[in-house]
Amino acid sequence: MKLSASSSCSHFLSYLSLVSLLAFALATIGCGSGGGAKTPPPPQFSGNTNVTVVASSTANDQLSQFDLQIQTLTLTGQSGNTVNVLSGSWETEFMHVNGLVQPIATVSIPQGIYTAATAVIGGASFTCETVMPADSDTPGNLDESTYAYGYTPNSQVAVNLPSPVTITGDSMGLVVNLQVSQSASFPSTCYPPNGGIASFSITPTFNLTPATFTTQATSPANGKVTELEGQVSALASAGSGFTLAVSGPDYTFDQTLTVAANGNTVYQGLSNLSALQVGTFVDMDGALQADGSVLATRIASYDQSALNVMIGPLLQLAASAPDFYSFPSEQQGQTYSQPLGSQGLGIYSYSDTTSFQISGQMSNVNSLPFAASFTSGNMVTGQNVAVFSGPITAYYGGEYNAATTIALMPQTIDATLVGSATSGSFTDYTVSLASYDLFPTLAVQPGQTTVLSKPGEVEVYIDNNTQMLNTQSLTSGGTFRFYGLVFNDNGTLRMDCAQVNDGVAFTPPSSSNSQRLARPGDVQTVRRPGVAGLQPTFRTFTRPE
Repeated sequence: MKLSASSSCSHFLSYLSLVSLLAFALATIGCGSGGGAKTPPPPQFSGNTNVTVVASSTANDQLSQFDLQIQTLTLTGQSGNTVNVLSGSWETEFMHVNGLVQPIATVSIPQGIYTAATAVIGGASFTCETVMPADSDTPGNLDESTYAYGYTPNSQVAVNLPSPVTITGDSMGLVVNLQVSQSASFPSTCYPPNGGIASFSITPTFNLTPATFTTQATSPANGKVTELEGQVSALASAGSGFTLAVSGPDYTFDQTLTVAANGNTVYQGLSNLSALQVGTFVDMDGALQADGSVLATRIASYDQSALNVMIGPLLQLAASAPDFYSFPSEQQGQTYSQPLGSQGLGIYSYSDTTSFQISGQMSNVNSLPFAASFTSGNMVTGQNVAVFSGPITAYYGGEYNAATTIALMPQTIDATLVGSATSGSFTDYTVSLASYDLFPTLAVQPGQTTVLSKPGEVEVYIDNNTQMLNTQSLTSGGTFRFYGLVFNDNGTLRMDCAQVNDGVAFTPPSSSNSQRLARPGDVQTVRRPGVAGLQPTFRTFTRPE
């Protein structure tokens, strides 16, 4: 049989196609068997990376305050080289950043893969509150116990890297997350049972993880900063921003941040950026930038004439007089910028001229399916408040310090989900608090201004604005951390929720190790007049350096 030229060419091309297919198949088989597999090239490192170190925490509701003085934070590379990330003295309060982030410092770190980290902690302390039981010598009185170390032994500090940290690129973040339950051991009653010396330990335990921050940050995971409190210390010459002295746990805290604003920045209590002056206290949200500065998305001023501010949970509230006691998680101002001695007790009075305000962080307050308000008639112990005032004076049985403005601020609660229902555009989740949470704990104090019908329950309202950062589904029986504004609605606690995170066990894991880790502490007990004549007891248990 004779083939035409075109037919011969066609058969030849088919032959080449078959050979090509066979070669491809053999190459594929080789790769699948591992014989021809190629590992990806290792990352190329060159120079340094700007790293913004941020503080965060994972905590339940047992403590109101956890202060740590970070003296050094060191990374160790694959080859054994070490790099100091932090050095000096960085005093940080970790409870107010439960599920949030707050910048500590921005440093230049050599690029590379780091597999271990260590930290040196100087002074450390944590505080819990409770109400004395009926069989005590001061039934119904508030007890505030602070456990402190003058210096923390290095053997009791742990920095865990869930996976190696790769430092690369022009800029990135490094999250120092305090695992609170693993970091404190103390009596379950808050104070030592039957009096005497307390057994306690402070074992700071951190998780260190890398983060990628974006200029349009939407959550703490990518650089969103919320509820950043501070005082304007300088104004930028070009009128584009200011320097913020960040509010801290005491007068020794002097961290500053550079803040910029743009056309998208929202102002509350201010007409614009030019209305800011040196000395103004601000509450702000923003996005961390590559150089460690913050681009403000919201700047609020609740009292432009105030000289001092104290932020923390409301602990005592008298029905017979317009007086209250607030715990200082953060404090700042003319008086709080110096050693306080007997000043700054947190005892205030309010009057008809006191302004009651609500944080402007959440934009959906007016859309809630209940009348959300914060007034002298419905504020309740356990709420997080910012108290603004003039000069702070010592109290020896005289007048209380006058609060010029009291603002309701967001807070984090750790709670177990009980049930849910639809309420307008919101889902209303009923959650149950642990018995040591401040709301049920403080509700039994005598002489309360308001009485909660169910102090151990909160109705949490979630809508499309809520950041859902939880990895577990919101089902009954699950424990979650909810962050938002807590209102007292005619005796029912209701939260406008801005963020949801996975929860923390009600019983801290470190409790089983309390005897092994316990150290005796010298106790200093002080009782002083509280609101309406109540006698708060302040105990400080200190392990010296």
